[in-house]
Amino acid sequence: MATSNSSISSAPTATGGQLRLRLAAPDDRNAVDGAWWPRSRDLAVELADLVDHFPPDRPRVARAVFSPPDWEPVVRRVPVARGYVKVGSFPRDDTHLLTLALSDRTRLRLVVIPPGFTQEQGEEALLAGSTPGNAHSASDLLHEVADQPAVDPQGHWDDGGLS
Repeated sequence: MATSNSSISSAPTATGGQLRLRLAAPDDRNAVDGAWWPRSRDLAVELADLVDHFPPDRPRVARAVFSPPDWEPVVRRVPVARGYVKVGSFPRDDTHLLTLALSDRTRLRLVVIPPGFTQEQGEEALLAGSTPGNAHSASDLLHEVADQPAVDPQGHWDDGGLS
């Protein structure tokens, strides 16, 4: 099975760089559907960048549900280029997870990588969250990455062509 989990590059974002997002193929069945590495903990700024620079080959983002411990300040709606996106929070603590409701009614579960991760840790978490067949929860995946900072991400998360 071929993977289509390559990095998504777009125009520079308001936070000063390319959108750091990797998504698994839409038809993959995974614990998470991809990973996003925002540059700060400002939900309004970062979510607006994600929505405004979301891959054009995917349905548009209609709503987002987040984990409150990951963000400061918490907001209920975010201004984006096309208007506003409604935002809600998980009723329980699902730290490091963002769920996006798309315009075609699909839902994407994204690992939210802490902005303070090193370049190596961030790249590893992006790869792990978008690898086909991933079975880790968002928190478990980030704990694994934080505990293994010297691991080569490609070799560690690659299934060796088994999928």
